Amino acid sequence: MSSLQGYVDRRVLLVLQDGRAIVGVLAGYDQKSNVVLSDAKERVYSPDEGVEEIPLGLYLVKGDMIILIGEIDEELDRAADLSTIRAEPLAPIRY
Repeated sequence: MSSLQGYVDRRVLLVLQDGRAIVGVLAGYDQKSNVVLSDAKERVYSPDEGVEEIPLGLYLVKGDMIILIGEIDEELDRAADLSTIRAEPLAPIRY
């Protein structure tokens, strides 16, 4: 997982198998792709209301739960008005 090294100390978005979207600063990871995020927040999407951000603080995510990890452009993220964004929540993956 040396490809994650470039994301350390950067703001990232994790999409998890249960449909959650977690945003935070990548503090660390291990050989099993377990990830530690600092200043983490869960973004809850709704078709009727804006995006709700739930503070999680320091957060550990098991590697086998992660579908996607991507770097967030902090300038664009700050400029986005989350209260105006409407979206269906992601459905969980079922095997």
